[in-house]
Amino acid sequence: MKTKITIIIVSWNVRELLTECLKSIFNQPLVASGAVEVFVVDNASGDGSTEMVKNNFSEVNLIANQENLGFAKANNQALKRAKGEYILILNPDTKLPSNSLAQALEFMTNRQTIGIMGCQLLNSDGSVQPSIRRLPTWWPIFLLLIKAPKIFKNIKAVNHYLATDFDYSTEQEVEQVMGAFMLIKKEVFDKVGLFDEKFFIWFEEVDLCRRVRQAGYKIWYTPNLKIIHYGGASFTQQKLIKKQWLFFKSAWYYFRKKGVSS
Repeated sequence: MKTKITIIIVSWNVRELLTECLKSIFNQPLVASGAVEVFVVDNASGDGSTEMVKNNFSEVNLIANQENLGFAKANNQALKRAKGEYILILNPDTKLPSNSLAQALEFMTNRQTIGIMGCQLLNSDGSVQPSIRRLPTWWPIFLLLIKAPKIFKNIKAVNHYLATDFDYSTEQEVEQVMGAFMLIKKEVFDKVGLFDEKFFIWFEEVDLCRRVRQAGYKIWYTPNLKIIHYGGASFTQQKLIKKQWLFFKSAWYYFRKKGVSS
């Protein structure tokens, strides 16, 4: 059978969550039909993640890096080998309900103008997780960098960027979706290129969404497909100072690339 979906999971030191994620994938009827290929790109985990994949999920295409190459470059490693008509960028700290891949595929089929689809992300307790933001301008990012919202509540520019007014119960076009679950037409990458590898972490999916919209595709959110996202499991292991530096570095590059005023 022709490969319909290529799933790409970039993982770093989250063996237990990755195990549950892969279990939920291989319980999908669409996977059993042979229409799905799965890549795990491990960024030099030290917790036995690669051994777990080798021993328990032999069907997975495993790419085991000797160093942490970052999110963008690791995804690109698998993208260059992907055969699917659609690419699912999926975090390892997610869990897919039964038949969700078939639902996602059905949603994208015959919707020619949609380049990227995002779904409703749920916390482990079943509550809706904020996952939609507007494309950033420099001012709200600066305010977030200096932690202004911790002092001043309801800052209009920050709320606008974070889309605090977004209705998560309504299917609609959006400016960007979270990289935890992004179903993308393969032709989109053929047109706009792969992830920009100058981003190590943060803003790489923002940059992709911006380029996809510039190419004339729509980005769409649907609440009809729901998955569990435990959220930030890999990155919570990084020290606060390093996280702040990586966020600043990625933001700086993003605005240099697109133009601060635009």
